[in-house]
Amino acid sequence: MAEMNDIYEKVMDVARRRGFVWPSSEIYGSVAGFIDYGPLGAMMKRNIENLWRSFYIVQEGYYEIECPIIGPETIFVASGHVKEFADIMIQCPQCGEYLRADHLAAEHGIEGAGALPAEAFREVLYELPCSACGERLGDTDVVSFNLMFETTIGPGSQRRGYLRPETAQGIFTDFPRLLRFYRDKLPFGVVQIGKSYRNEISPRQGMIRLREFSQAEAEIFVHPDEKRHPAFHRYADYKAPLLTIPQQLENKPPLTTTMRAAVDAGLIANEYVAYFIALTHRLLVEIGVDPARLRFRQHLTDERAHYAEDCWDAEVYSGRFGWVEVVGIADRTDYDLQAHARHSGTSMTVFIPYDEVKRVKRRRIVPDMGMLGPKFRGRAKAIAEALVASDPGKEGVTVVVDGEEIFIPADLYQVREEEVEVRGEEVVPHVIEPSYGIDRMLYVVLEHAYAEEMVGDEVRTVLRLPPAVAPVQVAVFPLMNRDGLDVIAQQIAGTLAQHGIIAQYDDSGAIGRRYRRQDEIGTPFAVTVDYDTKEDGTVTIRDRDSMEQVRVSIDALPATVCSLISGTTTFRKLRA
Repeated sequence: MAEMNDIYEKVMDVARRRGFVWPSSEIYGSVAGFIDYGPLGAMMKRNIENLWRSFYIVQEGYYEIECPIIGPETIFVASGHVKEFADIMIQCPQCGEYLRADHLAAEHGIEGAGALPAEAFREVLYELPCSACGERLGDTDVVSFNLMFETTIGPGSQRRGYLRPETAQGIFTDFPRLLRFYRDKLPFGVVQIGKSYRNEISPRQGMIRLREFSQAEAEIFVHPDEKRHPAFHRYADYKAPLLTIPQQLENKPPLTTTMRAAVDAGLIANEYVAYFIALTHRLLVEIGVDPARLRFRQHLTDERAHYAEDCWDAEVYSGRFGWVEVVGIADRTDYDLQAHARHSGTSMTVFIPYDEVKRVKRRRIVPDMGMLGPKFRGRAKAIAEALVASDPGKEGVTVVVDGEEIFIPADLYQVREEEVEVRGEEVVPHVIEPSYGIDRMLYVVLEHAYAEEMVGDEVRTVLRLPPAVAPVQVAVFPLMNRDGLDVIAQQIAGTLAQHGIIAQYDDSGAIGRRYRRQDEIGTPFAVTVDYDTKEDGTVTIRDRDSMEQVRVSIDALPATVCSLISGTTTFRKLRA
């Protein structure tokens, strides 16, 4: 096994050489925070995204939408990103490098520095060395830097826009239409996979911190008083390692417990959050994350967003980067829908009918327009609307119109007591959000899959990728590139492709070299056509991990390979 301290360099060497990932615009020097996915990386990324879809679209029944990556400024004013989406930044007075201040402080063991006021932050950083040049920072300004990429929409800079920092806002702004699509009933979920953009100050962590990255997000809209998941039985007995707030404060290891027990004990806020913790654990393990290096960390009270009821990060251990957040699972309450309702004036509510019609007494305010009109003229309508929404006292009521307080005496309106039928209520749904970082997931899977082992007198490098994630699922080799073996092998590769199997034909070099090449890119199975194939119509299937081989007939090959890839059979069973 590769040493943990050099695992990153070895993984990225394979990634660059074999066509997974490399720096973007490399011929011009490249820019930090941007990467290109090569042929194998792009395929592996799509496989991870499609596996994610199989969980959220096929299993959960949520529908996928696609929204623009550029949005007008009003969206991000409402969401709070224009005002709040910023990091603390400093510039080294010696080399001029821009640095993210809280990350620099954390590198030197200073926790919670991000919550300090600017003056206190300057004192903390005064004696620290610049991570770029090593010189002492000394006296330097601490400023707030908004992470959104700004652009203009249309000619003449008429409208300001931003590249989205997350995919979620498009779902929230589409809520009225999505509600109608789901026939005005809760709960329902909507998913989106796409690019997001954050103008990171100093991205130095390869694929872990990018300026352009892919997200897979689900927004599940639920009744605020009904957070019992209708299919919680699927994961009630599922166990996952939970690093709760008390365990963090007491420096204890994660607690492995069932989701049912965690909810009942109040460790997890509700069944929805617990459900998606379990689903996420299962999904991450299925794409190739080592379960021994996976945990779910609960946000501490001072780091959790003020509007969130509960928030957990799926963290995966990396030999280079330590514990890396790859998924966030949050109960965002009604914050987002309330914010867009206020700024847009659009209703973001759902009508929930009662089981039985209720009769309730209500006070109704009836403005006297005959007196309000002459007295207030053009403002009479606005004042009347404010009156209807007010709660007047005996003498009158003060209303606010266009920012001005206006006292309306009791003789300008009537208060009527009425008994009315109420058939239901309007509620603003709460939002449960599992948010996945696809690029981070891909990197940690590569790192966890990477292995080295001695085979004879040479080192074999292998990526132990699950078949559903591997960019090439089957390699097809002719033992020799002659005597018709190559023709048979090409025909087999074509047949496998017709069955939806990603097959790669390879006749370049010695057979042992071809095996090693496929091992290094994670191909789980290799089919070899030899001279026995011409005699009895069989081929060998080689297993990447055990390097064992078994012969099967060409006719049975597609079904056999499909079963191996899906996991409905194993290579060990095949050999029995």
